[in-house]
Amino acid sequence: MKITLCQINPIVGAIQKNKAQIIEWYQRAIDEGADLIVFPELVLIGYPPQDLLLRDQFIQDTADALDDIANRSTIPLVLGAPLKTDEGLYNCSFICGNGQTLGYYKKILLPTYDVFDEDRYFKNGTEPAVFDIDVDGKSTKIGLQICEDLWDKDYACNLAQEMKQRGADLIINISASPFRTGRLKDRAELIQSKVADTSIPFIYCNLVGAQDELIFDGQSLVYDGQNNLIAQGDAFEERMLTVDLAEAQPIELFKAKREEKMYNALVLGIRDYFSKTGHKEAVLGLSGGIDSSLTACIAVDALGVESVHGVSMPSKYSSNHSKDDARTLAENLGIDYRVIPIESTANTFDDALFQSFMDTDSGVAEENIQARIRGTLLMALSNKFNWLVLSTGNKTELAMGYCTLYGDMNGGLAVISDLSKTDVYALSRWVNEKAGFDRIPVNSIEKPPSAELRPDQVDPFDYDVVSPLVSALIEDEKSPSELIDEGFDAELVKDISRRIRINEYKRRQAAPGLRVTSKAFGMGRRVPIVNQFDELK
Repeated sequence: MKITLCQINPIVGAIQKNKAQIIEWYQRAIDEGADLIVFPELVLIGYPPQDLLLRDQFIQDTADALDDIANRSTIPLVLGAPLKTDEGLYNCSFICGNGQTLGYYKKILLPTYDVFDEDRYFKNGTEPAVFDIDVDGKSTKIGLQICEDLWDKDYACNLAQEMKQRGADLIINISASPFRTGRLKDRAELIQSKVADTSIPFIYCNLVGAQDELIFDGQSLVYDGQNNLIAQGDAFEERMLTVDLAEAQPIELFKAKREEKMYNALVLGIRDYFSKTGHKEAVLGLSGGIDSSLTACIAVDALGVESVHGVSMPSKYSSNHSKDDARTLAENLGIDYRVIPIESTANTFDDALFQSFMDTDSGVAEENIQARIRGTLLMALSNKFNWLVLSTGNKTELAMGYCTLYGDMNGGLAVISDLSKTDVYALSRWVNEKAGFDRIPVNSIEKPPSAELRPDQVDPFDYDVVSPLVSALIEDEKSPSELIDEGFDAELVKDISRRIRINEYKRRQAAPGLRVTSKAFGMGRRVPIVNQFDELK
């Protein structure tokens, strides 16, 4: 039996485009000799569709498109789409073939945590489904699952074992599982546990592409009944993966370096955000620092050198080495580069505020004016030339509030907002290692980080200490008390925790960021702005 997995990249809401893509890939799979063809979860409408599911016309258009696919079907195919019944709306896996819908399965386990909110829209199914289907002239009992059903141990049930009891010869899980570091290992181990328990081949077809904050990595997997991995889809690429269950040979699970996966995820995140929103070109400020340098590299690899514009906006505090590093980076990348000095503009603000600021010490207000001038210039270029502004703040700085509203936080997409400062350094070194030369100037990596908004300024944090603590509080969801009990400095932990809490109002106004860790600032972290809970007070 030849099974083809089509890990494709649909667009949320583009029902007709998605239908055409499904039909095209379906026909290609038939031409290559497939006996059974599998597509990902909710592939017909894209994932996550969110409140589009509340619109009657959206549901009706989806149903019509699904009927059209079923009418065109010959050999069996499995795909994901919603189903509206008198009882409610369901997230379903459909089997089509011979010009009709042969059956469907209603997803039982609906995730409602982190970025998932499925029970807001869907009712859960109650019964595992095994269908007796004619595949290549043979009767085959296919058990269907959808994404979260694989994670059934968290719900104290065993859906795979129930399918075995119903006579399943094959289990197919169609999925829209977002990328995060370590996710592939989790999936592989779970599938292996199911095969070990059932001795049934397991087909796992995952979505690929980016949607708003979420990035889907593909990496579809096929295990035979002896628990051997026999096929693996590429990461972050659309791919048609065909495997013959009777003849396939075992392979090793391919796991790229953490830095490579995170980098490639962000490249896909930018590329899809631009292509799916209709934007063509990007602009960002180049300070000569590591954050803007890494962001520029990712943008170039996503969009091409002709579509990225870098702008240096030096003030009287900008060092020569920072200006040189920004220019060298732009030359290394081959991008459009321009210099717009801001000293005279800053002086105009100083003059306008002279009476109001008289007899006060210069401080954050004056520093932030410089950041806001730069943000305004970038937005002006964006408005004039229809370039989307990329903001360059990292997760550690956003957590600590070390960023300026309406300044460096300006932008349409926050590319590295889920990278800790530690990860920014790691990915930058990986970029140079992969390139075989200092694509990012080594001085940008090695010099002390600085916003250069006052003389001899350096960032007020030891990132080697602060960055892991931020990750522990946000990603590992540890409490401040736990960290103190582990031996970390109590005053430092209290300060970081307080900063994270009081700066929620800034992050709520930030551009959407691309999620690559287990917990990002955004849709998966719901913390009130008005929040006076302090565990350590």
